[in-house]
Amino acid sequence: MYFPTNKWRYSVSFKNLSADKKISSLATTKPGTSMDKRVQFDFEIYFTNGGSLKGQDFRLDIQGDHISDKELTDYIVEDLRLLMVGETKILNKTILTEPHKRRPINAETESNLFIDLSHTIEDGLVTYKGLPAPIICDYLSRENSKQFYEEGTEFQIAKIEMVTNTGTYLDCPFHRFENGKDLSEVGLASFTDLDAIVIRVPHSETLAITKEHLINRDIRNRAVLIHTGWDKNWNTEKYYDNHPYLTEEAAKYLRDCNVKLAGIDSHNIDDTSGKIRSVHTTLLGAEILIVEHLCNLHLLPDEGFTFSAAPPKFKGAGTFPVRAMAKLSKNTSQKENRN
Repeated sequence: MYFPTNKWRYSVSFKNLSADKKISSLATTKPGTSMDKRVQFDFEIYFTNGGSLKGQDFRLDIQGDHISDKELTDYIVEDLRLLMVGETKILNKTILTEPHKRRPINAETESNLFIDLSHTIEDGLVTYKGLPAPIICDYLSRENSKQFYEEGTEFQIAKIEMVTNTGTYLDCPFHRFENGKDLSEVGLASFTDLDAIVIRVPHSETLAITKEHLINRDIRNRAVLIHTGWDKNWNTEKYYDNHPYLTEEAAKYLRDCNVKLAGIDSHNIDDTSGKIRSVHTTLLGAEILIVEHLCNLHLLPDEGFTFSAAPPKFKGAGTFPVRAMAKLSKNTSQKENRN
């Protein structure tokens, strides 16, 4: 629906359309959560070239028990394909608890679905035994900031002290090689929106991921994420020892297949029972980035998504925590929902 000129003056009332429209609040809902909530609301949308669109008693099925005004407005604008949108208002919003009229669909049918693949970094977290835990505290507390601002205005500025191998982090060549590229020299295309694939090797079956686990898979020019399930042991004593890892032969196979990035949901992509780090040497020597300590890979399909893990642009650093994420395409999400 698009009204191209400011000559249009219109007001439209929508009633009880929840059987035909679904929306989910990604921020408040975990995958697999059942939906039994609706939001009822009025809306007003004003166009920058004149005119407006209004709806009364509009109903949408939602996931969870909360949805923001912005999410509702974004949904309406996208669903009705509106252009030249200016001021918007959501009025008389009420959350209703009642059965849905039909089999609910997931949020990913409406837009791309982002899945967080990163562990949370908190004060005192031990990522790698022998390395210090991060210290996260106030540099400027809200209480102390009051002296610098007008009454009612306050801020917090945090101070973080940590080693760069903390949480879910990315390794680039400088981590292993003195003359390798550091974080400031690695291009955005190396860790952003990479076509990706998940290869599943349960840790209950084997700790060693070999070449045989990788053959007959389309991995060239892709991010290869190894799902072992080891992340369930995160932040426990069991996490640090006897963990899944890639063999040197597997690393060479990834290198020879020209993959872009290798990730694993384990303590280290190398076998840490000895002092050799052949996987890091092989992959980083070929400028293939590594992401360790991933999580939530069980939420991903085997294919049909992109992977991103962007670190800050530091000079002289070879590793740093990332907010690793997967973005599922609409077609992939709909297919997963049907299955």
